Amino acid sequence: MTTDQRPDHPQGSGSAYASDPGVQLMLAWQGGDEEAFERLVEEYSPRVYALLTRFVGRRSVREDMVQEVFLRVVRSRDRYQPTARFSTWLYRIAFNLSVNETQRGAGNKTLSLDVPFAADEGEHGSLGDLQESEVEDPSAALERDDVVLAVRAAIAALPEKQRMALILAKYHDYPYVEIADVLGSSEKAIKSLIHRARESLRETLSPFLQRGEVA
Repeated sequence: MTTDQRPDHPQGSGSAYASDPGVQLMLAWQGGDEEAFERLVEEYSPRVYALLTRFVGRRSVREDMVQEVFLRVVRSRDRYQPTARFSTWLYRIAFNLSVNETQRGAGNKTLSLDVPFAADEGEHGSLGDLQESEVEDPSAALERDDVVLAVRAAIAALPEKQRMALILAKYHDYPYVEIADVLGSSEKAIKSLIHRARESLRETLSPFLQRGEVA
């Protein structure tokens, strides 16, 4: 089907997800509105970039991967049906692509949590939310760098599904049911994955926990 022959009523327009802004844009594009795709890229590419940053971390491949994610969206244009929020569907594509990338780059993983290493921008590792905090003393900031490196390495060492489940829950505020959709799993399995991920982090980071450097 050519662009000029798109259906007047895109498939799935009566879906329960039809009110989702991303779904609306995707269906509009499927129906022939070319500007809708530009808006999709503008709105969702930063989200995909952030997700990939936290999952694969290699700055040299993230932009290419974002482009590949949206190339796959293009290829799905005619057969797309809104069976989930658009971001959930998009993150599923990004996850599958990320797994392939990390498998190709095994042994050369560098996970980034979008936390700078500069000594004047102190960081604080946390198992609860891994949020940043201010550190005024440069020497204390250097010590914090060790904590951040340890937290990053611990998360990078998690199995792929555990890592993605944890990232989606903590950084993207995704409910378990939607994480399950992204990972092709069940809500119960996702709860177990996240629990195991947190337990693994606590075990790996126990020296920092004992010193009170990671909460």
